[in-house]
Amino acid sequence: MGKRVNPMLNVENVLFTITVLLYVAATVFYFLFIVLKQDRLARIASLIQLLGLVVHTAALVCRGIAAGRLPLTNQYEFSTSFAWGLSLVSLIFLRRFKFPVLGAFASPVIILVIGYAALQSREIRELMPSLRSSWLGIHVSTAIIAYGSFGVSFVLGLIFLLREKMQGSAFWNSHVPSREKLDLIGYRSVCLGLLFLSFTMITGAIWAEQAWGSYWSWDPKETWSLVTWLVYAIYLHLRIRRGWKGRAAAIFAVIGFICVIFTYIGVNTFLPGLHSYA
Repeated sequence: MGKRVNPMLNVENVLFTITVLLYVAATVFYFLFIVLKQDRLARIASLIQLLGLVVHTAALVCRGIAAGRLPLTNQYEFSTSFAWGLSLVSLIFLRRFKFPVLGAFASPVIILVIGYAALQSREIRELMPSLRSSWLGIHVSTAIIAYGSFGVSFVLGLIFLLREKMQGSAFWNSHVPSREKLDLIGYRSVCLGLLFLSFTMITGAIWAEQAWGSYWSWDPKETWSLVTWLVYAIYLHLRIRRGWKGRAAAIFAVIGFICVIFTYIGVNTFLPGLHSYA
């Protein structure tokens, strides 16, 4: 007789599928907004993305109930949570700055991240002893917000670079903030991301000391997290001390997010270590 499947996992699978479909639909409407230049389509797209975020949240809750813990401990769980964080932060910035084009660039990134999650194993396994800690939720949650913020800064960097080539377009000029405001929004998203990444590293060090007896072990993921932190810290230093803004800052934001992706996916794939479980 086969092992009985937790009914909450069946619910989660359905909600996850609906989430993906909603994010795809939002991307389609954002694309139509860009092509047809109708603001109504942007409003529909953002509402669909918001609905997707709500369903996504429900899927994560069901996963947590089925697992009996926070759903943040393996590749699938962190990837789908990463997509959730990116969706949340992009919607906050979209609503805060009345900037629907941001959604048009952020939604494909969300699909790529949640698509990566869909390729991972959804099996729920018993936690290893080192993960049975109250630090788990704090450490991984701050990483999700940090990565989501860096994802938004990446998208803003791309928009900034494209804006330089689209200055003659009336639609682009009316729907995309000025270069100065884009630069400022990108700066704020990097600051938010670096703040939460700092919390991630601090809580991770405390947790590592409790689990393994050492605050820092130069594990590949620890090392690349430090590299990522340094890249964004250099960004802030050059901006504040040397006045680096505009194109240089946008390029830095793009490079920084490449480091984020390698820290998460590349390290897990090519440089296994103490964090190979996530």
